[in-house]
Amino acid sequence: MSVPQIVFLLATFGFVTTLSWLGFSIVSQSRNKRRLSSLARPESRKGPGIDWRQRVLTAVRPLAKLATPKHEEWDDSPLRLRFLHAGYRNQSAATVFLAIKTATVITFPTLFFVFGPTSLRLIFTALWAIVLAAMGYYLPDVVLRRKIANRQREILDNFPDAVDLLTVCVEAGLGLDAALSRVTEELRVKCPVLAEELHLVNLELRAGGTRQQALRNFALRTGLDELNTFVAMLVQAERFGTSIADSLRVYSAELRAKRKARAEEAAAKVAVKLLFPLMFCLFPALMLVIMGPGIINIYRHLIPAMGH
Repeated sequence: MSVPQIVFLLATFGFVTTLSWLGFSIVSQSRNKRRLSSLARPESRKGPGIDWRQRVLTAVRPLAKLATPKHEEWDDSPLRLRFLHAGYRNQSAATVFLAIKTATVITFPTLFFVFGPTSLRLIFTALWAIVLAAMGYYLPDVVLRRKIANRQREILDNFPDAVDLLTVCVEAGLGLDAALSRVTEELRVKCPVLAEELHLVNLELRAGGTRQQALRNFALRTGLDELNTFVAMLVQAERFGTSIADSLRVYSAELRAKRKARAEEAAAKVAVKLLFPLMFCLFPALMLVIMGPGIINIYRHLIPAMGH
């Protein structure tokens, strides 16, 4: 038996063993859960929507433990901060994320061993397995980073309008807390993401938290430097007794200037981004259409004349 065949059999054995272990763990844990729920009171039973989510979390938790960092508190974890920036506040999101990362690390090399070419040498097979495992490990991070970037861009594009609305409400005589509540209601249709973050600020204020801490948590959940500046401006205006409306008006003008600069920067990049598609896709076809008839005429008339 050759070495690639041995590697293929070992990979198949590991894949089947993993699937069998996961199936056994799901069945045994669901059986234990049914026994415990039968002993519980009917009032404490959960609905079907929550039940299937708990089953999924229970199933993927063994995979998540393989990628969970050791000796790391969840409250101080950088991963928790990244999930907050992406809009995922439930702790179960980390379990699903780490389980997906472990599953992709195992699945990509296994699929290569099963469906890939068998004529490769052992060193190339191991190299491809390592590359695919690395791709499977970093692919969830890339997706999460893309999610964070899209969410932050949406908040940043709509935040100047929110500051303008906040300025109008404050100048109309509303307090800052009431103005935040009003702006939240107005932004629910245009930007639900920003409205949700402002709604959390309102909930913290209603729960008895300080305005400074609620605004700092708002900036922490978004991860934007512009919001950190906004919070610092409001805190300084409240501390030194300056006009909040004037501070908001100046800050909104600065935000609009930054948004205009970002739009101009994106417009300036269009020419560079179109260069390579035009060079490799449009110009060859255009040159073929322009020079094709001339080349055909040269081939038909000039080359036979030169031969005589």
